[in-house]
Amino acid sequence: MSKKAVLVLADGRYFEGYSFGYEGKTSGEVVFNTSMTGYQEIITDPSYSGQIVTMTYTQIGNYGTNFEDIESSQIHVSGFVVKESQNYPSNWRSQKSLSTYLNDYKIVGIEGIDTRALVKHLRDFGAQQGIISTSNLDIAALKKEASALPTLEGQNLVDNVTCKQPYDWDTACWDIEKGYTKKSADDCFVVVYDFGVKQNILRMFTERGVKVKVVPANYSYKKVLSMNPDGIFLSNGPGDPAAVEYAIENTKNLIGKKPLFGICLGHQIIGLAIGCKTYKLKFGHHGGNQPIKNIVTGKVEIAAENHGFAVEESSIPSFAKVTHVNLNDNTIEGLESESYKFLSVQNHPESSPGPNDSRYMFDKFIDMMKLSRG
Repeated sequence: MSKKAVLVLADGRYFEGYSFGYEGKTSGEVVFNTSMTGYQEIITDPSYSGQIVTMTYTQIGNYGTNFEDIESSQIHVSGFVVKESQNYPSNWRSQKSLSTYLNDYKIVGIEGIDTRALVKHLRDFGAQQGIISTSNLDIAALKKEASALPTLEGQNLVDNVTCKQPYDWDTACWDIEKGYTKKSADDCFVVVYDFGVKQNILRMFTERGVKVKVVPANYSYKKVLSMNPDGIFLSNGPGDPAAVEYAIENTKNLIGKKPLFGICLGHQIIGLAIGCKTYKLKFGHHGGNQPIKNIVTGKVEIAAENHGFAVEESSIPSFAKVTHVNLNDNTIEGLESESYKFLSVQNHPESSPGPNDSRYMFDKFIDMMKLSRG
């Protein structure tokens, strides 16, 4: 029998289960993800820094883990919550179980709880701070500790996940026979601001023949412009976008000078740079099955998402048009301006995990860069 564990929320609700992964104590904002698969990509997504992720699908770990299905060099979730973990995975690519993988990175997990009840509670009362513990099971003490934890509002978590030095990227998409491949860059040159970038975003660019240079989140806009890129990309990332003040200031100085493309946090940063406001969502959007309407084409896309903040519609200036909305709650999912040469989406067009409906956004950005340079 596994060691007992407990998940305690800031509002006092608690769930008793069993430990899997690393034994100990961890804290973070408890959110839920509605994807049925792709758990390895989810836990290695830097955007989840500072969060405890609950999977809504009942069995997690069926196909194990491997050294290819990653979105960064390490696990970034603060903790992991599942109904039932599978310790004996069955897949030809599997190299170790999910529990072993979590243990390797000292990530505390809990299984055997009623995840449906937890998700309904978060949906009704909102995402909130929580603690997973296998060492201290004193509910009253953990509740007091959880209620004192700071929320994500006002927190700059980008500094925890960005790269330290600029680097070049040349790896393209995965092939079932060859694995990840290299491709020469013979089209456009893009500088990527790393706010916690997912590797599949970089692969999407390389796959399309784009030369990619990744720079730290606080890299000077003057240094970026001195590289004379065809375009600049603002990546996804964790935490409150309004707290990443240097990114907002850099973006203000880049808008109109070079084509810009932002995804997720990058979308929010662009919004803040043009005068918009952002706000915290009740429980956010996390999962690979979000319905997004493209207002320009009228088509509905099913997309991957992972964010807890959104751009306030009433604050959008007249020179920017809304291009996408979330059909679940009508939140803003995309912005564009031809005159200022930027476009952004709140969802993750690179998927990983998730559907491929929105990958055309990379082609649209490349077209914008080509048109801009003449």
